[in-house]
Amino acid sequence: MIQTAKVTRVLDNGTAEVAVKRQSACGHDCSKCGGGCSELMVSSTVAVVAANPVRAMPGDMVRVESSTGGVLKAAVVVYLVPFILFFLGYFICAAAHLGGGVSAAVGGIGFAVGVLLAVLLDRQVRRDRSITFCITAINPQD
Repeated sequence: MIQTAKVTRVLDNGTAEVAVKRQSACGHDCSKCGGGCSELMVSSTVAVVAANPVRAMPGDMVRVESSTGGVLKAAVVVYLVPFILFFLGYFICAAAHLGGGVSAAVGGIGFAVGVLLAVLLDRQVRRDRSITFCITAINPQD
């Protein structure tokens, strides 16, 4: 995954803190979209620490690459697991002839469990820093 970011500070250990503009899962700038998902975003930028082999300095606009595996794992948990658990709960209850209301309620509980799993994964990713970032180039100034 490649993004453009701004270096906010250089750390002593050879890394840099960068501000990455948060984008939606569809890859668009939420501030320019009428889809309504921008209300779910808490802030428009995220501060991350990235390896700085190109020796970027504060204020530089840079290209940042992140590890794809961690991003894909997070995307699966965040987007697919809640829906899979919803439909699994719903159809199991429907197959047991428990009625539409009970099936929907169990499906809703499954969806909530999926969201809880996504939150827990987010905490683990932040704690373990399993998604790594690296500055690969300094963008030329316009």
